[in-house]
Amino acid sequence: MSLYTVKIGIRSFQISSVLTSSNPLSRKIIHCDCDCFYAAVEMRDDPSLRELPVAVGGRADQRGVVATCNYEARRFGVRSAMATSQALQRCPGLVVLPPAMEKYRVASRQILAIYRDYTDLVEPLSLDEAYLDVTNSPQCNGSATLIAQEIRARIADMVGITASAGIAPNKFLAKIASDWNKPDGQFVVKPNQIDAFVAVLPVDKLFGVGKVTAAKLKKLGAITCADLRDWPMAKLQQHFGKFGTRLFELSRGIDMREVSTMRERKSVSVEETYTIDLPNLAACMQQLPALVDKLAQRVQRAKAESNMHKLFIKIRFSDFRQTTVECVGTSLDFAIFQQLVETGFQRGQRPVRLLGAGVRLSEDEVIHQLGLFGGEAALLPEVTDE
Repeated sequence: MSLYTVKIGIRSFQISSVLTSSNPLSRKIIHCDCDCFYAAVEMRDDPSLRELPVAVGGRADQRGVVATCNYEARRFGVRSAMATSQALQRCPGLVVLPPAMEKYRVASRQILAIYRDYTDLVEPLSLDEAYLDVTNSPQCNGSATLIAQEIRARIADMVGITASAGIAPNKFLAKIASDWNKPDGQFVVKPNQIDAFVAVLPVDKLFGVGKVTAAKLKKLGAITCADLRDWPMAKLQQHFGKFGTRLFELSRGIDMREVSTMRERKSVSVEETYTIDLPNLAACMQQLPALVDKLAQRVQRAKAESNMHKLFIKIRFSDFRQTTVECVGTSLDFAIFQQLVETGFQRGQRPVRLLGAGVRLSEDEVIHQLGLFGGEAALLPEVTDE
């Protein structure tokens, strides 16, 4: 067995000629992502929709949003998470269909069964996308590229929709690659291509970088990953805390996360978008009991009562500005939710179009330790503005 050394950034990895999942550059990770999944299933079942702009989502007169749309609709500027009313303004001929979740779940189960013919290491991210570690798969003579091609062909044949795939040595790169040749395509990032591929990526392509962080990075002069590489880790940590270390690594294509077959639930939440804006704090408080009752039912169904670690409230104002307030809490304390609503409302002090409530979950051991130090913690709101 021969050994050779590969260097990425400041890290050197010694890789054996024998492929193992523990070798970061010898991994073969596939990210499979179905193309406009909900809309694709609807077009499969009704071929007359295939040439029309189609969206799946809520009704415009009930402040619905677009869950997904086909590529015909995207040509008009329609996109996921857009208000249905705005989508119809951009595309007056848009066909808006209500979600048929059970139909989508059936298709998802068929697709997962296909994945598991090639590897047991499958990490579903949602109904329509998943990571696969095929490092040690004997299928297709061990070629991840051929495995991805075969998977996509089987999805088209058996499920009747198309999927795209990215193939790379890690999850971060595979996910980006799956979007490279959409729809119905695939893209490969080989180990010796990582440096050049990542250097030209915009910073908002990095895992965990949202609109706020991307804007901050660009304000600081970091437009691409190549720009970030000029920053020492200490500077990134100064501006972004622990996430600075992650930025340092991702801008060099480093991602040590393994494909996990067990995805841990991190939160349980409910939210309501109101047809008529809630005009003031009193109106928000009137809606809160029903919201917390609905949350309690969902927590019970998820069997998460003993794993609650934080409580949070989400508010979207009439101007679409959004804020989230949270605090430590191990039970659904209505009085705390009231305080969170009051704190969140004061940040905008304008009518509210959406109100949400939820809990963040933690390990049993962490919750037990919190109990030892007094159980119910003081109300310490934290801010997340998007």
